[in-house]
Amino acid sequence: MEEEKQQSIKEEEEEERPVRVYADGIYDLFHFGHASSLEQAKKLFPNTYLLVGCCGDEITHNYKGKTVMTEKERYESLRHCRWVDEVIPDAPWVLSQEFLDKHKIDFVAHDSLPYANASGSGKDVYEFVKSVGKFKETKRTDGISTSDLIMRIVKDYNQYVMRNLDRGYTRKDLGVSYVREKRLRVNMGLKRLRERVKEHQEKVGEKIQIVTQTATMRHNEWVENADRLVAGFLERFEEGFHKMGTAIRDRIQKRIRKQQFRGLLYEEEDDDDEFYDDSEEENDDEDEN
Repeated sequence: MEEEKQQSIKEEEEEERPVRVYADGIYDLFHFGHASSLEQAKKLFPNTYLLVGCCGDEITHNYKGKTVMTEKERYESLRHCRWVDEVIPDAPWVLSQEFLDKHKIDFVAHDSLPYANASGSGKDVYEFVKSVGKFKETKRTDGISTSDLIMRIVKDYNQYVMRNLDRGYTRKDLGVSYVREKRLRVNMGLKRLRERVKEHQEKVGEKIQIVTQTATMRHNEWVENADRLVAGFLERFEEGFHKMGTAIRDRIQKRIRKQQFRGLLYEEEDDDDEFYDDSEEENDDEDEN
C-alpha cells in the first residue's frame, strides 16, 4: 500500500515536472535565426524547461574555425534570449548518455541536417540521441546564418574599414597597412565624388524636367488664354462693328433726310417765285391798258 502511494506521488511529480529540452550550438553573431530555433525548442511541449549548451572557444576553433565573438560574449547573448531558461557553458561537441543524465535531459532539439562529429569519420553529432529516440527536429530560418553575415562583411570589406577609420579607429586597430589605408581613402574619395556628381546630375535632370513640365503647362495656358482673348476680341469687335455700322447708317439716313428736307424747301421757294412773277406780269398788262 505504501509503495503504491509513493509510486503515485512520483508519477504526479513527473507529470508536473517540466520537460527538460536541450539545444546546443556555437551561436556566433547571435541573430534572429538562432532565436527562432530556440523558440521552437521552447514550444515543443506545454511545459518546457530549455537548456542551451554553447561550445567554448577552444573546441570550436579546433573543429569549426575562428569565431567573431568570444565564448563569454556568446554565453551572454544566450542569457539575454527570452526563450532560454539556462545556459550550459563549454558544452561538449558530441553528446553522451552521461551528459544527458547529468543534466536530466529528456529531449535534444536541433535541425535535422547532419553535423560531423570530432572523430573525423563523418558520423552525425546527434547520431546517438537519434538512436535512443530523444531527438526533436527544429526548422532552420532561410536567408540568415552566421556565415551569411560574415560574407556580407567580407563582400563590403573596404566600406566597413573606411567607416571604422572615419569613426576614429586606427589602421593598426583594423590590421591595415599604411599604403592600403591611403589607397582606400583615395578610392573612397573618388567614389564619393562620383556619387556627388551622379546626385548633381539627377538634381539637374529633375530641374530640367520641372522646367519642361512648367513650360508645357505655360504653353497650354497661353494657348487657352490666347483662344479666350481672340474669342473676346472677335466678340467685342463684332459688337463694336455692329454699333459702328448702326451709327453710320443712322448718320447716312439723317443726312438723306436733311437733303430731302432742303430739296422740299427749294421747290417751295421756286413755286413762290413763279407766283410772284405771274402777278407782276398781270400788273404790267393792266398798266399798259
